[in-house]
Amino acid sequence: MGKMRLLFVAVVLLLGFRQSASAQENIPVQSGIKKPVLTVLIPLYLDSAFDASGQYRYGKQFPRFMLPGLEFYEGVQFAIDSLKKENVSLELNIVDTRSVKTIYDVLKLPAVTDASLLLSYVSNNEIRPLAEYANRKQVPFINVNLPNDGGVTNNPYMVILNSTLATHCEGMYRFLQLKNRTSTIIVFRKTGPQEDRLKNYFTEIEKSTSGAQLKLKYVNLPSNFTAANLTPYLDSTETTMCVAGSLDESFGRNICMQLAELNKTYPVQILGMPTWDNIRDFEKPEFKDLEIFYSTPFNPQRNDPVSEQVNTHFKDNLYARPSDMVFRGFETTYRFSKLLVELGPNIATGLGIKKYRIFTDFDIQPVLLDKKTQQLDYFENKKLYIVKKVNGAVVTVF
Repeated sequence: MGKMRLLFVAVVLLLGFRQSASAQENIPVQSGIKKPVLTVLIPLYLDSAFDASGQYRYGKQFPRFMLPGLEFYEGVQFAIDSLKKENVSLELNIVDTRSVKTIYDVLKLPAVTDASLLLSYVSNNEIRPLAEYANRKQVPFINVNLPNDGGVTNNPYMVILNSTLATHCEGMYRFLQLKNRTSTIIVFRKTGPQEDRLKNYFTEIEKSTSGAQLKLKYVNLPSNFTAANLTPYLDSTETTMCVAGSLDESFGRNICMQLAELNKTYPVQILGMPTWDNIRDFEKPEFKDLEIFYSTPFNPQRNDPVSEQVNTHFKDNLYARPSDMVFRGFETTYRFSKLLVELGPNIATGLGIKKYRIFTDFDIQPVLLDKKTQQLDYFENKKLYIVKKVNGAVVTVF
């Protein structure tokens, strides 16, 4: 019954959006005052969901590839409701980026060309075209979901909210400096170019750190490693801090499973990658009592009054729990709408102002990839939360 209810609500949401002629929300404003324009770009796949007669194509199913965009859209709607209650003077457009053939077609739409700010749920191949457009038009482009720069440089109009891997490594290093100043830290890794990139990030951080350098010992593990491969690097008399030096989630699951068993004899903690936020297996008995740490740029705590309202809405109306994308759609749309209304044409220089927080303490800072030239390449959220997960319970520790 719950799944059918959720499917029904999802289809109603999509159908309502599809039938909206302008996909536009006009929030009241005094006559004669020009509204700033925020355009939100979301992959909703409406043309895939409905045929020419308006009939839903998938029967009793709901394709998983449509869920993230729909969840983000639901969060945007929460923000719109809040902005309307506050009588914020704003024109807010929502564009389905899958309603046209390419991202270049999206960039020709009036909702985009008239925008003062672009808030975008993007795919990898959309980052560069959007960034180039933003730079040319001098309109900020906020990448809300992908943690990479798409090779973009020398562009002060691009903002990355989901922090890059390099930034995560910086945050992880600072956390380890506070937690393990003198003890040797074991970095378990496998061989591969991605793992080498991670090691290089830590090496570069070591060169520029203002604090004491960590004692990092890198250990390459075979592809079919077991607990016997880990034991020589652990100590039965004190807690060993380990780091999983790979983004591979299968590697992460295996290393944690082996360490959880060894933890009974060799006390151990492990710091993993930001991708571990997606691993639900850590709540299973196989990982019992293992202290697992990882970094995330979005506040994972959901115990404030606004979060409770969102949770209650989903429980009572959708018989489901809201995903992280719902909260992200809510807080990014609300925050940047308020900043746009306050700053108007000066919005590009004020995106880092720490105001209008909903859930996350964003820290938007300039990124200079080449320290010698001091060229500003883009802006990025540098705020990271380190969370600890034990037996399914999640607590923010840094």
